[in-house]
Formats: sequence, structure tokens, C-alpha cells
Amino acid sequence: MIVFRYLSREVLVTLSAVSAVLLVIIMSGRFIRYLAQAAQGLLDPGVLLLIMAYRIPGFLQLILPLGLFLGILLAYGRLYLESEMTVLSATGMSQQRLFVYTLAPATLVALLAGWLSLGLAPQGVEHVARILNQQSAMTELDTLVPGRFQSMKNGSRVTYSEELSDDRGELAGVFISEKRFSTAGDKERGISVLVAETGRQELQADGSRYLILENGYRYDGNPGEANYRAIRYDTYGVLLPKPEVVADVTDREGIATRQLLGSKDGRLQSELQWRLSIPVLVFVVALLAVPLSRVNPRQGRFLKLLPAILLYMAYLAVLIAARGAVEKGKIPPALGLWWVHGVFALVGVLLLYWEPLRLKWAARGVAKEMARG
Repeated sequence: MIVFRYLSREVLVTLSAVSAVLLVIIMSGRFIRYLAQAAQGLLDPGVLLLIMAYRIPGFLQLILPLGLFLGILLAYGRLYLESEMTVLSATGMSQQRLFVYTLAPATLVALLAGWLSLGLAPQGVEHVARILNQQSAMTELDTLVPGRFQSMKNGSRVTYSEELSDDRGELAGVFISEKRFSTAGDKERGISVLVAETGRQELQADGSRYLILENGYRYDGNPGEANYRAIRYDTYGVLLPKPEVVADVTDREGIATRQLLGSKDGRLQSELQWRLSIPVLVFVVALLAVPLSRVNPRQGRFLKLLPAILLYMAYLAVLIAARGAVEKGKIPPALGLWWVHGVFALVGVLLLYWEPLRLKWAARGVAKEMARG
């Protein structure tokens, strides 16, 4: 029992450290992406932290299996390097028994990953989709920041306001620059620049919003040419486009798991099997990691780390490819993703029993040589 607690603690501590580092890396990348959208005026900066909070379960469901895999490799690798595992082996600790001990922390991780995959992650995706839909319904004035140039429509439109009222209905010192394209939309015809002393937002009966500019000028022309046309106006209306928020999740990822049960749709069946595959993945990677963590103290702790990571990446890549094949109907749902788990579980069993069989065959060879001598 002491050995069991010691091994479990080593795995869980290493797992926690590795998962925390991976979570910070992934969240940083996603936060930078959302921050770029906020800087372009596509997202309200006030919802960034809320979006990241809702995305954490989705990140963790994929991080935990990898964290357990690396945790076992690093924790047991250290024990082999410091000859602690050699001492345990001398007391009867076999690879099979070590795997049985490893099943305890693996079960905890599988339960947590299953809870995230089947419950919290879809809920988080649904909340994120709702927030992004709300952002998409906003106009550029709703995300406009006074005193800052804001790019819209993939950079073809730039808006600036020196002052903006609290209700975002009144503007002062307005500047709008927009590229003009041909009727077909494939050729740029120049740039239109609007400047105005004041502006106000006006809602039409059809739901569209216009920015009504007052006391300003419109300049039309091509950069580098002197044939600009200047028009002075008292009132000018500009249709306000809606921000084009790019979502990083699909609609089926936000569907509750209970709604996926019994569905005949290939997309929904692949999504359900993917969610169920996450806890199965945890047990299979634990089976793979135990024999791969065995290292010779003279070879170093990280000798098998790179091949092990490549094996994990291959496992995940085949799993994702099988998911896509189920979605497209190329693989029957009855076979689904389960054959992938079966293949890699078989690889894990072979790795687990390879060393004892090799030693057994070597001992038989030595015995035969001695008998001949």
C-alpha cells in the first residue's frame, strides 16, 4: 500500500505540473487570437475572459490524457534513473503489477476527462457560441473605442472617432476610409474617405443601422494619383456592417450529449464517439506509457520520450482521421473509432509483455548453450 501511494502521488504530481504548463500554453495562444479580434473591433474586450473561462473544459479534456502520458513517462523514468524501480523490481514489482497500480490515477483522470468531455465541454462551447452570436449582432459602433483606428471587413474599412457618447449614439471627429471595388467585387477601384464633424446612429424599420454624418467631406480617388474628387455634404448616411466574428468551434460541439444518443446523423455519431473516446484514450495511453517509461540509467531519462510522444501523436492523428471518416460515412458507425483504440491497446499489451518475454527467451537460449557445453 505504501508503494501504491508513492507511485500514485508521483504520477499525479507530475501530471498536474505538465497539465498546468500545457493549459497555460494553449490558453495563451487562444487568448492572443481572441485579443487580435478584439483589437480589430470584432469582439468586446469585456467578454474575453468569459470566453476563455468557458473554453477551459474543452482544453482540459485533451490536455489530461497527454498530461497523464507524459506524467507516467517522467515520473517512472525518474524512478528508473535513480534505481528506485530496480529496488522495487527486486521485491517482485513486475511491469504488469506496475500497470495495475497505475490504473488508480488513470481512473481518476478518466473520470474527470469523461465529465469534461460529456458534460462541461459541450456546455462551455454552447455558451461561447451564444456570446459570439451576440457579438456578431453588434455594429462597429458597439465595439468602437474613441481615439483608435478600427479595422473592419478584412482591412478594407477603417473607422475612427475622436469622441463617442456613453450610449454610443453620438460621435464627433469622424473619419472613415473604405476601399471601393468593381461591381463584380474582384477589382479595386480606389478609396473613399469620409470626414465629418459629428455623427449619430440611426435604426431603420428593417433592422439595419446607419451612421448619419453631418457637416463633412467625401474624397474619392486612387492612391498615388492626383485626380481626387472632393464632395462637401451636410448629411450623409453610411450603412454600418456587422462584425464578422470567426468562431473556433463547430455547432455540433455545443450539442448536449443526451441529444446525440440514438442519432443516425454521421456527424453527430462521430461527435458522440469522440466524446466517449476521451476517457478510453486515458486508459490506452496509460497502457502505452508504463512500458515506454522503462529506461536504462546509463541511457538517460529522456531517451524514449521522443519516440513515445511520436507514438501518442500517431494515436491521436489516426483517431482524428477515423472521426472524419465516420462523419463522411466512409467507416460504419458500429466500427467507428473503437478499432483505433483496439489497435493501440494491442500495441500497449505487446510492449508491456515484450520485456518479460525477451528475458525469458534469452534465459532459454543461455540454458541451451550451457546444456550443449
